[in-house]
Amino acid sequence: MDQFSALTDMFYSQFWLPLWHRFTGLFDLNGRLGVVFLAISFAVAYVLYRRRNEGQYRSFGHFLGGRRVWLHRSALIDYQYYFLRVLLHAALVVPVLVWLDPFLLRSSDVSGTLAHWWGERAWRGESTALMLAYGLGAFLVSDFVHYWVHRAFHGRWLWEFHKVHHSATVMVPPTASRIHIVEKLIEKLCKGTALALFAGLFFYLSGGKISKYTLFGSSYLVLLFNSLAANLRHSHVWLSFGPVIEHVINSPAQHQIHHSKDPRHFSLNYGTNLSVWDWMFGTLYVTTATPEPLEFGVGEKDNQRYQRMSTLILRPFWVTGGKLWRALAGRVLVSQGGRRLE
Repeated sequence: MDQFSALTDMFYSQFWLPLWHRFTGLFDLNGRLGVVFLAISFAVAYVLYRRRNEGQYRSFGHFLGGRRVWLHRSALIDYQYYFLRVLLHAALVVPVLVWLDPFLLRSSDVSGTLAHWWGERAWRGESTALMLAYGLGAFLVSDFVHYWVHRAFHGRWLWEFHKVHHSATVMVPPTASRIHIVEKLIEKLCKGTALALFAGLFFYLSGGKISKYTLFGSSYLVLLFNSLAANLRHSHVWLSFGPVIEHVINSPAQHQIHHSKDPRHFSLNYGTNLSVWDWMFGTLYVTTATPEPLEFGVGEKDNQRYQRMSTLILRPFWVTGGKLWRALAGRVLVSQGGRRLE
């Protein structure tokens, strides 16, 4: 009975509870897919529908894509994967993070090292200004790291994992969660390290820990950017902020350009909330109010392959493993050939 209870408790805590939190997360402000942010995005879409409809759309639903988009096989995979990913995270990502935990950098390690080098600093208190500054810094660090992780996953060795996200042939808000667990794990590790460095430095300079300024339990900047119709990024509704603003803030139209199958749009607009990184590092593409005709997805074969959940999860390992094997085999052949020449 004790063993059964232990298994029941493990199932509840490791699987059922994360699934329940995934569902209830739709009703809070801590994730982009919260009903409040969805409502804002749909309200903005409705305004665009009223402005643009000159008889070509039968209804608001038709403007959003209708059954052709929302009940497409690719969209159905996204709805399923939204919940499945939390189970994959619990089963695969969490154990890896627990195993790595003793080796992960923490803000206390950084602030402690700085205090050892340069001495302790007096506690300055937790003022609103410091809380706002800490939240802004953490947001900028996180967004900057995400830009470079995103670029890295468009490279040769990591692309197969990121292809999972780009294989969506239609886009709906849950497409944002169509991220392979390997990509999510690496992103967490990179962001965690960068934020530990930032927080450790900030805490040292402040003389102690500072909390982030929050609104309704969420970071004020995350709340702000999610309110900018962020759910339209993964949709077929074109919303441009215009060339000037889009040098700093990423618009839904810019992210749709990033998903485009058109080769002229490749390797552009890696930013998530901010496009200033794209501007700084030469990957910026700005848009106008006039919608551009776009098709989403990758190659036709992979578009079909990634309509199956098993392929979505397992194929990146298989293909990347094959690449590594061929690269290693090629090096061995070159090395053997060099010895024979000697």
